[in-house]
Amino acid sequence: MRVVGTRSDVLWQVLRAAYSRLGFAAVGDEVFEQVVLARLVEPTSKLDVPRVLESLGVNAPHHTTIYRHLRKAQQKNYRDQIATACFEYALNRGDVSLVLYDVTTLYFEAENEDALRKVGYSKERRVDPQIVVGLLVDRQGFPLEIGCFEGNHAETRTILPIIRQFQARHGIADMVVVADAGMLSAANLTALDEAGLRFIVGSRVTKAPSDLAHHFHWHGDAFSDGQIIDTITPRHGNTKPVADLHRREAPGWDPGEYPGCWRAVWAYSRKRAVRDGKTLTAQENRAIAVIEGEKRPHPTRFVTRAGGKNVLNTSALEAARRLVRLKGYVTNIPATIMGPGEVISSYHDLWHVEQSFRMSKTDLQARPMFHHQRDAIEAHLTIVFTALAIARYMQNATGLSLKKIIQTLRPIQSALLAAGDETQLIPAHIPDDIAEIITQITEGPGH
Repeated sequence: MRVVGTRSDVLWQVLRAAYSRLGFAAVGDEVFEQVVLARLVEPTSKLDVPRVLESLGVNAPHHTTIYRHLRKAQQKNYRDQIATACFEYALNRGDVSLVLYDVTTLYFEAENEDALRKVGYSKERRVDPQIVVGLLVDRQGFPLEIGCFEGNHAETRTILPIIRQFQARHGIADMVVVADAGMLSAANLTALDEAGLRFIVGSRVTKAPSDLAHHFHWHGDAFSDGQIIDTITPRHGNTKPVADLHRREAPGWDPGEYPGCWRAVWAYSRKRAVRDGKTLTAQENRAIAVIEGEKRPHPTRFVTRAGGKNVLNTSALEAARRLVRLKGYVTNIPATIMGPGEVISSYHDLWHVEQSFRMSKTDLQARPMFHHQRDAIEAHLTIVFTALAIARYMQNATGLSLKKIIQTLRPIQSALLAAGDETQLIPAHIPDDIAEIITQITEGPGH
């Protein structure tokens, strides 16, 4: 009797169980399932998927079969089925009345632009063609909706199409949308409000002097650690502040009394003041170095021109130092429905969507992308979206990262023994702690 092969069948069966538990098996495409699960194990090109599957002991389809099924994924709109299953899972598990939204960019290893892949704004200052991707998740980071836009599409213009797509798909009329300050545009907020949706978005610190004019008038720069001020903010930048500085009582937002304003919640944090103060000091030192000729004079904060030379903009620096300790949030939810503390905590859940994006870019390697046709790009996003849902499900069920789960389960292999013309599969021994991980995934959180 001799060993003729091994199989990582424990890992494979666990992944298949997670795929099925989320309702994705209803798609009814085994090749699509294999491609999604292979990406969880080892993100790689579609051409390399057969190697990953074979390393697990799985009978792999030919790469031409894989590409044919990806075209099928677009033709039969698998993403609709996956998104519906994600929503039903999130709804049965808890609450979808609050959703989190963010955007990212995925770049391409390509020299030329086309109708979709375009050079646009990049936080990493890349000049490669890219697309803009919007992702909607629940407050635990579980994905609910995804969509892509041209690479030069403004991020602020992505939120409404994704929200409307999500609403139309599931017939939702009322929910709270949470997004960062990048989505803070008068048009976006007005459109969300007119659609009957509630929102919480981050405010820009430059609005603090106007929003907190009443506080600064009556209390100066005095704040206590953790202090929260519930006030109002003009809907449009050219609208004058409406706070009555003659009244000592701070204004509170009421949509009937202040139809041209939104509610603004501002919080003071001593920890934030220390952190941001260090950043400002570093920026001040850089500005001084530019002025003194120690650094190259490219655009630098707090450096201005006066008398034909660079000088330190002390007034701007002092104004910035006055505001570093503050963080603002804009919403159309009355205080009678959601207190200021809940507004802040809801906004802080945004790290979940940021984490989901990090997982898609690192664990699932959604970029760089080598596809060039829109259908192929959309199919790739469907695979990443499906894999992300499984990864978040397993992470929420076990408390472990996807990388840790794969590293733990992959080495557990069954042995295939041969004796003459007969073969026998010898199951692997599974330690108790690993058996618990398997149970958490196959039976779901809170089993």
